Amino acid sequence: MSKEQQHTSELTLKEKAVSFLQLVASGEVRDAYQRYIGPSFSHHNPFFPGDADSLMIAMEENAAQNPNKILTVKLAIQENETVAVHSHVKQNPEDLGGAVVHIFRFQDGQIVELWDVGQPIPEDSPNENGVF
Repeated sequence: MSKEQQHTSELTLKEKAVSFLQLVASGEVRDAYQRYIGPSFSHHNPFFPGDADSLMIAMEENAAQNPNKILTVKLAIQENETVAVHSHVKQNPEDLGGAVVHIFRFQDGQIVELWDVGQPIPEDSPNENGVF
């Protein structure tokens, strides 16, 4: 076992979910998949087929189009094999971005299922509490 694999195996599921998102946002999509995605992975993003490869390719294309993407984790919650991560995602520093929730289901320490939901952050909102 390499030092990197040993470190990855010592992470909590919540830390793995956050690390996966941070790697993807920084453009290291294949590394994120190699470290954290299980062989039976499926996802529920309605804009792509539900397999691992189609989502990985879409993430790589997005990373290439948005090399200065910023992902700021606001909250991560773990319950048993499920992790939810609430993040502020900006495609570039000038972008208002969106509030995104990723829900991960783990099995044997690997991500086997993923849901993501999001909303754009409006320029003007009557809510004085903000999105976060």
